[in-house]
Amino acid sequence: MDTSIFSHVNWLAVLVAAIAYFSLGAIWYNKGVFGTKWAAGHKINTNDPEVTKGAGKIMMSSFLCFIVISIGLAFLVVKLNLTIFMSGVKLGLITGIGFSWMVICISYLYTKKPTSIHLIDGMYHVLGQIVAAIILCLWR
Repeated sequence: MDTSIFSHVNWLAVLVAAIAYFSLGAIWYNKGVFGTKWAAGHKINTNDPEVTKGAGKIMMSSFLCFIVISIGLAFLVVKLNLTIFMSGVKLGLITGIGFSWMVICISYLYTKKPTSIHLIDGMYHVLGQIVAAIILCLWR
């Protein structure tokens, strides 16, 4: 197995891309943006103190997932030799819609989540992957 790709990845860019993707969630899921509608769609009572139990562990786990996603994007950036802004936009659209959003939709179809939740969660990952891919393409 050829592992040379690891030496071509900008690991600082991977970290920054993951932080940007994760930070977008703080805005996206804020009560003033989509947070209230998201919580209602998932039937989460934000006034229940049980809701915040384990939040630190959940956030750390999700951040690790964003690192894994950013590594995958970085491998694609290297293998496809992407170096411009629009390449990042296109890569983020392809992976965000083609993988993340579709996986969310499949899961939500079976759990009968409202269409609005498909849109909120799906678009978050599309936008997050666009941002991450742009960072990775421009910071090679």
